[in-house]
Amino acid sequence: MSGPLPAERAPAKADQIYEYLRRAIVRLELPPGAAVQEKEIAERFHVSRTPVREALQRLAEEDLVDILPHSGTWVSRISFTVAEEGFVLRRALEVESVRRAADLMTEPDGDALVASVARMRVILLENRLEDYLEEDDAFHGLIAHISGYPRIWKFINLAKVHLDRMRQLSAPLPGHLAEVTEQHAAIAHALTRGNAMQAELAMRIHLDSSFAVMAAMHRDSTTFSSEDSAPRQTRLRTG
Repeated sequence: MSGPLPAERAPAKADQIYEYLRRAIVRLELPPGAAVQEKEIAERFHVSRTPVREALQRLAEEDLVDILPHSGTWVSRISFTVAEEGFVLRRALEVESVRRAADLMTEPDGDALVASVARMRVILLENRLEDYLEEDDAFHGLIAHISGYPRIWKFINLAKVHLDRMRQLSAPLPGHLAEVTEQHAAIAHALTRGNAMQAELAMRIHLDSSFAVMAAMHRDSTTFSSEDSAPRQTRLRTG
């Protein structure tokens, strides 16, 4: 019988590195074009490069990093085409999810949605825009859970990662997140009333208008787009 894996080779360590880097990429702490240094990451997590490479390979499969043999690894540019594809998939799944959720709502479910919207308002008041996306996702993930199809949110998360980076870019736009918050409130209100048609309409308005903002922003600036050429040499901060 084989013994336990060394700590640094344990799958959990590669998972930890993957989650850390994925979150940093989505939150734009590692911006598109940033160089990802295997040595720095290995030192940060006190591991060899093996779990680092495993994590980077997973990120490459999501098109979040570009691994160039004998050259290096960079955070990928944001692909508008991939982001738009993620939006189309997300909209189809979320419309079905919210419609089902309306028929299955309980009073505690409604309280949880209202509480999530309240937390969004606190985040805006405290100007913690970098935290908004996670609460936003928690709200939508809760709807998927209520619908009885919690795996829907797993599929959406995989499809929308480029979209998430565009969402993070759009967060500072004046008034944008305040409008998004009221759209969330409209969805929650329709769900607590068990009105499937109104919940579906509110979800469509929310998703379509948010994507329209991101599409307009993309047209105005291609700073981080995949059409740009050489990657920027921004190094991962380890402090």
